[in-house]
Amino acid sequence: MLGYILRRLLQVIPVFFGATLLIYFLVFAMPGDPILALFGDKTPNAAVLEQLREQYHLNDPFIVQYWYYITGVFQGDLGTTYSGRPVSAVLAATLPVTGRLAVMAIAIEFVLAIIIGTISALRKGKLFDNVSLVVALVAIAIPIFVVAFLAQYFLAIQLGWFKPTVGADNDWGGLWLPAIVLGFSLYAVSMRLMRSSVIDTLNQDWVRTAYSKGLSRNRVLPVHVLRNSLIPVITNSATNFGVLLVGATVTEGIFNVPGVGNTLFQAIQRGEGPTVVSFVTVFVILYVLVNLLIDLLYGLLDPRIRYA
Repeated sequence: MLGYILRRLLQVIPVFFGATLLIYFLVFAMPGDPILALFGDKTPNAAVLEQLREQYHLNDPFIVQYWYYITGVFQGDLGTTYSGRPVSAVLAATLPVTGRLAVMAIAIEFVLAIIIGTISALRKGKLFDNVSLVVALVAIAIPIFVVAFLAQYFLAIQLGWFKPTVGADNDWGGLWLPAIVLGFSLYAVSMRLMRSSVIDTLNQDWVRTAYSKGLSRNRVLPVHVLRNSLIPVITNSATNFGVLLVGATVTEGIFNVPGVGNTLFQAIQRGEGPTVVSFVTVFVILYVLVNLLIDLLYGLLDPRIRYA
């Protein structure tokens, strides 16, 4: 297993250079002058503009700018925003907020998917199964911004159960409403995967053998059926977690969540190459590590899986 882990970690190296080079090129190719955009409607002095361009190496060719960025990264410097704030400080302030939101959303998605998916599989073709499938289709079909606005209006404004926006109150308690919206929008696919997986597992010979040995349903379902049915759901949830870490931009914007989604969107609008590339690079590495942990978890859920 150690060799498998080392090989997966070595895969981060080409992913790192490929992602940073591609994203930096895309930001470099964006039209407009990011320094001039900092001043808004004001017309700055030409000498000031030139000084700022030289400070951020914007007059240099693309490959030279990329070299300055990469050498800084290996020295522990992720760069500086055009407002003068270190990118590492911006990342440290926003990543925990999005991290909390992602954990809460995935937890809601996972619980709903397991409970509803399992019950639907055990009651295949009955009323609960049909209703749950219809609700899942509706959750998949409705755009997330519609779900967010509906939840904000009914649950926050009309019923007063939650605050309509997050803002500075971005601890665990203040993120419930956007987490519920994200969890609901994500749970449908996981629920259908869980339902299909449980139905398939119930038809396996070793499940029928367990029943023939006299094991009760309360023993067979959690130990034999659910454990082996979780792998596709965990895979989908891990993918969703990586997507949420990148930033649920629409949801964060609607609920005014000061996370990486809002920050990254604003950095793209301003053309801040170091900020965009640093954020994306950190997310790529986190995504690879999360998927590595999920792959290792497969061996615990299914003893048939072995890593050479």
